[in-house]
Amino acid sequence: LRIDVTAKSKKEALLSYKKIEKKILDKAGNFVFGYEDDKLEKVLGELLKKKKKTLAVAESCTGGLISAKIVDIPGSSDYFLGGVCAYANDAKKKLLDVKNNSLKKFGAVSEQVAIEMAEGVRKKFKSDYAISTTGIAGPTGGSKVKPVGLVYIGFSDKNKSYALKFNLGDTRMKVITRATISALNLLRKEVLKNNS
Repeated sequence: LRIDVTAKSKKEALLSYKKIEKKILDKAGNFVFGYEDDKLEKVLGELLKKKKKTLAVAESCTGGLISAKIVDIPGSSDYFLGGVCAYANDAKKKLLDVKNNSLKKFGAVSEQVAIEMAEGVRKKFKSDYAISTTGIAGPTGGSKVKPVGLVYIGFSDKNKSYALKFNLGDTRMKVITRATISALNLLRKEVLKNNS
């Protein structure tokens, strides 16, 4: 989002800008994570450092992109404990303790499996927070019930675990990129909510 202001003086322009910015921030709330060249993963890392919290990641459809974004930030070893890229169902079971019954009953791309992935990786790494992704990036593999672009993003901390459903597009890179951003932002919002 970009704000352009025209005024008679720099002072008037700045005042107008500040009023518009305040209106946007009042409406957008915590959807705004930074300014100028701020990267979501950097802002998230600073929050985790400030709160002295740790993170682990379980990825399926994002194929390690979340972990790559996180470790691209210098100092990420202060808060990032590790990640598991569990693409196959056997990997989800063996590495993340996803229940075979959940995979059979709900399928790999489901709310239940996303939750179990997040809980599993949090327990394995003993992290404060965990996020997970499972979805259908395409171009094949979709159905009417579970179309290409369907992604579940899981979250887990010591108090709660849940997953959100997203429909993120129709091309593979779009789905993977949007799932990565959505997962990082979901975590950012949870860290902001946590006052400890």
